Amino acid sequence: METTNKDQERETASATLVSGMHFVGEVEGFRIDLDAEEDVGGTGAGPQPHMLLLQAMAGCTAMDVISILRKKRQQVSGLKVEVQGIRANQHPRVYTQIDVLYIRSWRCWVKWQKFARAMTLRKKVKAHPKQRVAISPAAPVAH
Repeated sequence: METTNKDQERETASATLVSGMHFVGEVEGFRIDLDAEEDVGGTGAGPQPHMLLLQAMAGCTAMDVISILRKKRQQVSGLKVEVQGIRANQHPRVYTQIDVLYIRSWRCWVKWQKFARAMTLRKKVKAHPKQRVAISPAAPVAH
């Protein structure tokens, strides 16, 4: 990674056209197929790129909550985070609402109070403004 400032590293993602509207995305050697809706030339070769924002949000919040619970010495055996988004009907089709659902799948040894506190701490984390590129500034995020 290239360093831009003393404390910041530049991260890079790319998308390379395969055919039609099918692209192959790459991030640090990991590859993922991307495609558009069928009515605009997609063939179902992969998810639409905007859906990866929901996936990234689910992954980030899940890792944050698990990290907080482990710091609180909770034995966590499973957690599923589902992120649901509603997009505007007109272009730009930004997300106008995002809901985050925490679906716990662990046994009873995780204290509910510790889990609730982990979610509260997670909500206080502020995202960098550039991470909100495809999310409307007015899009409420419900936990």
